[in-house]
This record gives sequence, structure tokens and C-alpha cells, in this order.
Amino acid sequence: MSSDLYAAAAASSGEDLLVAGIDIGGTKIAVLVTGEDGAVLARGVVPAPAQDGGAAMADAAATLTRDLVAHLGGTLRAAGVGAAGVVDPVSGTILAASAMFTDWVGFALADALAERLGVPVAVENDVNAFLLGEVAAGAGHGADVLGVMLGTGVGGALVIDGALRHGPNGAAGEIGHTPGYSDLVCTCGQTGHLETLASGTSIALRYGERGGAHGLAAAEVAQRARAGDADAIAVFQDAGRAVALACASAATLVDLDVAVIGGGVSHAWDLLEPTIIATLQTDAPVSGAPLRIIPAALGSDAVALGAAAAARSRTPSFLETAPPVGSRPTP
Repeated sequence: MSSDLYAAAAASSGEDLLVAGIDIGGTKIAVLVTGEDGAVLARGVVPAPAQDGGAAMADAAATLTRDLVAHLGGTLRAAGVGAAGVVDPVSGTILAASAMFTDWVGFALADALAERLGVPVAVENDVNAFLLGEVAAGAGHGADVLGVMLGTGVGGALVIDGALRHGPNGAAGEIGHTPGYSDLVCTCGQTGHLETLASGTSIALRYGERGGAHGLAAAEVAQRARAGDADAIAVFQDAGRAVALACASAATLVDLDVAVIGGGVSHAWDLLEPTIIATLQTDAPVSGAPLRIIPAALGSDAVALGAAAAARSRTPSFLETAPPVGSRPTP
């Protein structure tokens, strides 16, 4: 592993009890190593061998984690993972995943990493980990927060009373597949889901259908919108309105006052925000309390920081000293 992976590393006393936060995606594996107070001490990134199977993914994540810990000189006490796909948070097994992963479904990720690292490992879906990260150290102030990630698809997560809510089927917060936003067919095969308007994939498709160029990425559509392209502007307006309506519905159901929006599409916040604000003026939560819909603050660190927070909250030696989910360690 090249030394530039350690460029952001801070000095360690050699006595620190370290917690690793691991972000496993389809193209990269990122690891942050944090101290007892949640501060980031080291970070690294390696390519994800997603086509080589679950064992290869676990090997890559564990090797990077061990190397970072060795560089710091502390003692790894626990690790947390934010993993792409549907995750059983109890067993840490991958239940479902996209076709870009080989032998990922059914892979016991928590057990595999615990064996390789020799410490307890907590595994969450990557969107759940994103929200935990934003609540712990980013934009998600409050005990009741909705997290929405606008990427290739649309994912969601809920923190209620300061704790991540999984639900009886592990699908709490999955706002991307709630219906009623369009008459378009979603990637899941059903019709009208939020994802049909607000994902990066759908933004590109909707722009092409309106007479714009086909095959552009959402970021390219955003550039055209900023340059005054009426069709590109309209696509982002549709996305912003759909996101605002979805967040207002969630806020009404569970009485929350903050929604944090992340993912690649959120980088076009300047295009989304005006319509979000306008929509909240006409379709506010029934409580009458203001709903803040805000962009995520942690960028690419959110998932790994949230994974570390999950590990800390589930590891007995940290339970008495770890800050609560809503506290603000220094990144």
C-alpha cells in the first residue's frame, strides 16, 4: 500500500483504543481510523475487488485497516462497516446487492472481517451509515433525522430518539421507493417512486426524454442547467419538488424536523434548493413546525464515520465513555 494513504494521519500515543470505519462500495473501499473521541487519525482508500467475491473484498478492507492501525501504533478495539446492498444488521450478512458484485449476496461480512481483524465488527447498509455519520459529526443535528442519498438510486434512513431505526424488516427510512411522484416505471419494477425523479440515473433519463442529449451524467445535466438550459432546469425542479414532498411526508408521519440530503445529486444543491424551499411553503408538515432540508456536510467521509459510530455504540468497552449519537466529535 502506497505511503500517500497515510498523508492525513495524525500522531498516536500507541495507547489509543482505535475504531475503524470502513466504507465498502462497488468501486472503492475507504477506511478511517478514529480515536476514542471520534477524531479521525488516519485514512486510506483502495480499489474494491467487487468482481472477485466477498472474501476478496474482506481481504482488501482488512489489509487496509491493519496497515493504517500499524502506522498509528494504537490498538484496534472495534470496526464498523457501511456496505453497499441490503444488510442484516444483526448478523452482518449481505442480503441483496446489485449485479456489479460477485458472490456478495449471502456473504457473512461481519464474521469475515471479525476473523481477519480480531475485533468485533458492526455492519450497516451504507445509507444507514451515512446518516449515522452526519448525525455524529456532520449536518444532522437533532435526535430525529431523516437521511436521503440521491445517487444512482435513492436510499433513505431514519434516526429516531437518537437511535438508528431499522424496522421489523430492516427497511425503515427507504424513502426512495415510496410511490406517488410520477407515472414512470422505477428500477424496482413498480411505478411512480421517488427514485424515478430524484436519482442521478433518472435525472439523466428525464433530460434525454425532454429532447436533451442522451447518455449524459447527472452532473453534466446540472452544468447545462446552470448555463440556462430550460429542459435541464425543469428536470432539477422536478427532482427538488419530489424530494421536498417526500421529506414533508416523512416529517408528518414521524414528527421530525431535519432531513439531510447526500449523494452525488446533492452536489447540485444550488439547483435543487430553490424548488425545495418553494415546495415547503405550500406543502409543509401538518405540525406547522419548520422542516429543515439541508445538504450533507461530510462528503465522502460520512459512511465511514457513521460505521465507526455504529461500532462504538455496540462495543461494551466504549458504551460508558462513547459520546451519544447526536454529539459532535471533531473530524
